[in-house]
Amino acid sequence: MDGRPAVDCQISNLRALAEAPDSMPPASLLRRLKLLVRRRLSPAQERRLKMRTNDLLNRLARLSGRGVRPAAAEAGTSPLQAGDLVRVRSRAEIEATLNHWRQLKGCTFMPEMAPYCGSVQRVLKRMERFVDERDLEVKRSRGIVLLEGVLCQGTADFGRCDRACHLFWREEWLEKIG
Repeated sequence: MDGRPAVDCQISNLRALAEAPDSMPPASLLRRLKLLVRRRLSPAQERRLKMRTNDLLNRLARLSGRGVRPAAAEAGTSPLQAGDLVRVRSRAEIEATLNHWRQLKGCTFMPEMAPYCGSVQRVLKRMERFVDERDLEVKRSRGIVLLEGVLCQGTADFGRCDRACHLFWREEWLEKIG
């Protein structure tokens, strides 16, 4: 043979693939803190921490005379279905629905979703359950939809990613057209 392994597939190249150099953004203090929390706490503990800190920040906001978060957000009258045309609400409208962790009912609005604000999209499907990769459990969901062709291209925290995951959209962030 020519020195190559008998099995010519990805398995024999996993180490090289995993160690491939790619440009990672510099690790900010905030990113390192987030990762530290994620690595030390279970998903349930992380959710409790977020709820408690959000409550604390809302109390501080009340004392200082500012509004609490979220200040708005009710779902539309009818649930969205596959094929429905929707307008993604403006960034300001969406941010008015978010808590201090940039979440609404546990669903995070990522900065990478902002370019879609104000655009018209088609609903691909409703989410009823998904695999939460943090604790490898199937979770039930309500009020979350996937939009056709709206895929994640990577995040500011972790850099470019070729996985092309669908972004989760809360129905409160969308407005049905027609």
